[in-house]
Order: sequence, then structure tokens, then C-alpha cells
Amino acid sequence: MLSRSVVKFDKHKHFQVNFSIKISSMKKYLLSGIVLMCTYLTNAQLPDDVLRYSYFPQHGTARNMAIGGAMGSLGGDITALYVNPAGLAFYRTSDVIISPGFILSNNKAGYLGKDTFAKRNGFDLGIAGAVFGFKSARSKWTNEAFSIAVNQTANFNSNVYYKGSNRLSSYSEEFANQFASSGQNIDDAINNPRFAYGTGLALYTYLVDTFRNASGDLVIKSLPEFLQQSGIALNQEKRIETRGGIYEIALGYAANMDDKIMLGASMGIPIVSYERRSMYRESDPSGLDSNRFSYFQLNDTVNTKGIGFNLKLGLIYKPKEYIRLGLALHTPTFYSLTDRQSTGLTTNTENYAGTQSTYSKFLTGGIEGKSLYTGLSPWRVMVSGSYVFREVKDTRKQRAFITADIEYVNYRGTRFAADGENIGAADKQYYSDLKAVTKSMYKGSFNYRLGGELKFNTIMFRLGGAYYSSPYQEKLFKSSIIQASGGLGYRNHGMFIDLTYAHNWMKDVNFPYRLTTKENYYAIQNNQRGNIILTVGFKL
Repeated sequence: MLSRSVVKFDKHKHFQVNFSIKISSMKKYLLSGIVLMCTYLTNAQLPDDVLRYSYFPQHGTARNMAIGGAMGSLGGDITALYVNPAGLAFYRTSDVIISPGFILSNNKAGYLGKDTFAKRNGFDLGIAGAVFGFKSARSKWTNEAFSIAVNQTANFNSNVYYKGSNRLSSYSEEFANQFASSGQNIDDAINNPRFAYGTGLALYTYLVDTFRNASGDLVIKSLPEFLQQSGIALNQEKRIETRGGIYEIALGYAANMDDKIMLGASMGIPIVSYERRSMYRESDPSGLDSNRFSYFQLNDTVNTKGIGFNLKLGLIYKPKEYIRLGLALHTPTFYSLTDRQSTGLTTNTENYAGTQSTYSKFLTGGIEGKSLYTGLSPWRVMVSGSYVFREVKDTRKQRAFITADIEYVNYRGTRFAADGENIGAADKQYYSDLKAVTKSMYKGSFNYRLGGELKFNTIMFRLGGAYYSSPYQEKLFKSSIIQASGGLGYRNHGMFIDLTYAHNWMKDVNFPYRLTTKENYYAIQNNQRGNIILTVGFKL
């Protein structure tokens, strides 16, 4: 057991990263397919971040959500600004809209044969804004419309918890492997800012140390490995609490040519606010106090702030009075993002070194981890169709409609790149490798949305549903989002009120950690989220 020492640093530096990919066989709850391993713990991006900015159900007004989000060809709703802006061309007057809501979230996670549950409820911000429709002064153009709105396109509020018993691997092996490959001694590694968010903490608290084996050779091991070698299965648990969202400000314009062709475009400025607090803990279930390990607990906080830019282009064509066909293209969103990270570790090694605690700022001279980078979300293309029963210009006489969207999303096209000054070769290589891993892990996939409305004078009944297919290449990752929704609407005397309940069933996977030297277990998440949303609007 060697001594530990810490020195102060003058500034925070970028961190070097290495990747390796492993393909392993599938057993119960065992990872099969591509596994990424970051050999350091800092605020670098992981392939998991791809889905944060692109894999979520559509969000908008209560009317839009009641019909499953199928707004690609229907139009006449401010949500068209975020789906197919050509739909704004159906406005001949002006509306002001606000859409508050509430979310009820129930998360179930299965890990190594055990199921655990967590809940999180909270308020939801739907779309709010205005549409200004007016008669066109240009020949052949019937009317035009402008719109401005803000919409919470993604809601990150979630609470996931899982636990299990693992006799084959430990998170601490990642730290031991990194230290072994660094070629540094313990004191140098502790004072290396590259290691301040994992390996340095593990060395300082004696979770990882050097030992002599039976042959007298010096080896590097983590203390939990000795328990597993003696046949003890470690208790492992992880909690991930996230909050925040993507709030997109959008400006749009659309024009109607002879009630046959509608053209539209919108510009979106998404603002990202994301916070993740994660807790990972491993402990010895044996109750013995002389085997040099009781537990370790790693607490990590990441805050992401940023802003982006995107464009949406749309077309709606009416070959018949009662048929609407839509086509929309969403460019990738370009993001400029900043991550800030802080990490703390507490280790109890019993009679080896007792209880030791430290945190990342202590190892970096009080400087918070900071990473500047850019991101590019997937592009999307959508084809849509609607059938309107008794289609007339006077919407009060329309009796019903049915509408559907098919959307393609190129998840494997997501990109991240280093930003800021002093970008080194290691940073460029890291993001180049991340690009390759993203293309290997993800694919392009289809989303389907279907809905309809039945109208009785001033009262409307709506039903809808949606299916978002898996973005993963690996078929064993059975990820999907299924949505069922229904709602009521009231329109009279220039005022409208819509109330909707949408229920989402979401499946995904979560890795507590990743190793390159062993097969990796993952938790299977089955989350349910109910969304109650109210839209109130007035005609100007």
C-alpha cells in the first residue's frame, strides 16, 4: 500500500480518450453486440447521448397529442410549426394558444434478475404561441400565415433505479485497467487531471491499489475483485435522476396557392437544459469485516447547457377536396453545448485503509470539469396523408378526419465534435472514434403516427396512437416507444379548449458501466409516462 499525495493545478485541460469495441455472446441480461469503453471518466460524450437529442415522442398542443401527433398533412394547428410548417397555411384568421400540462412517470428496471421501481411526477410545458393568418395580396395565393411559438420538444424529467447481484465483474475494474495502461505511478496518476473523475478518485480512496501476487510480481487490482475471486457476488445498484428539457423557439411562414398547394418553412432555436445526478454503489453482502472491502459509492453530476439551430421545410397537396398529402424535411439540428461535471467517491476498505472520501474538485485544485463541444442531431423526413369528411372552407361544417404520418429518422447520422481553443490530436481522435461507434450502434428507423377526430357541432372527440421503432442496430436491444391517446375539444365564439391524456410505454436499456475485458450486463427499462395536457386558445 503506497502513500497518496495531491498537488494543485493551474488550469483545467482537455482529456485524452481511447476507445475499444467488443462483441460478446448473449446470455440472460448479458450484453451482445457493440460495447463502447471510455477509458477515463470525465464529461466526454458517449453513444448514449445520441438518443437524448432525438429519441422522444412528439409534443405539441392537446389536439395534436390526442391524435397521436399525426400533424404532417392535417394542418390548422400551431404544432405544424414543428412538424410540417405548410400546415400553417390553413389559417385564415389569427390564434393565441397556451398549453400547460402534467406528467406522471413510473419507471421499472430489471437488472440481473431483479425488478425495481421508481416514480417521478411534475409539470409539463406544452406549446405556447400565436399564428397570424391573413388574405394574400398576391395573385394565385389565397392566404398566408406567420407564426411564433415556444415548445418543450423533449422532457428529461425521469428517475431510474435498479439493483442486482453480480459475481463476474465490478465497476472498479475500469479504474484498475486505466491505471494499469497509463504507465504512471500512483501519485502521478492521482495528480493527473485526466483521471480526476474516476481513476484518480479510486486510487486516492484505495479502491484500486498495487499488490504482489504469488510469484512476487507487482499487479494492479481493485479490492472488489478479491471478493469475486473468492466466490462472493457483489451487490450493485444505480440511480439516475434527470431533469430539464429542450425548449424550442420557432418562427414560421406558410402560403396557400388556390387551396391546392401549401408551402411552408420554419426556423427552430432549441435551448438545452439538462441535469443528470447518478449514484452507483457496490457493496459486500457477506457481512465480514476483515476482507478489505465493505462498499464504494460514486456520485456524479453533469449539467449541460446549450443552444441550437434547425430548419423545417414542408409541402401539403390537395389532389381532391377531401384528401391532403404532406411531405416534410427536418434538417439536422446544430448544437453548441457545454458540459460541467463534478464527481465524488467514498470507499470503505475496512481493515485495509478504512473509510476514505474525495471528490473531483479536490484533485483539480477546485476547478470544475468543463467540456465544450458541438452536436448534430439526425435529419428527418416525413410523408403524410389525411382524409377529411365533408371538406369545406368553413371548418365548422367539417365532421371528421383521419390522418397518418410515416417518419424516417437517421439516428446513425448523429455527430459530436470538440469545440473551443487548444483542440488536440487526442480530442480529434476521440470524436472520430465516437462517430464510428455511433454508426455501428445505431441505424435509421421509422416512426408511425395515426389519429382521428369526430365532431359534433362544438364538441370534438379524438383518438390516436404512435409507434417509435428501435434506433439500435442490435436486435436484442428491444427499444421502442408506444403511445395511446385520447381527448376532447370545445370550440365556440372564438374560443377553444382541448384536453388530452397521452400514455407512453417506453422500452430501453441502461449500462451501469462498460468493460472491454469482460462481458457487460445491462438493465432493461420499461417506463410508463402519462401526460395530461390542456390547450386554451383565442381567435384574434
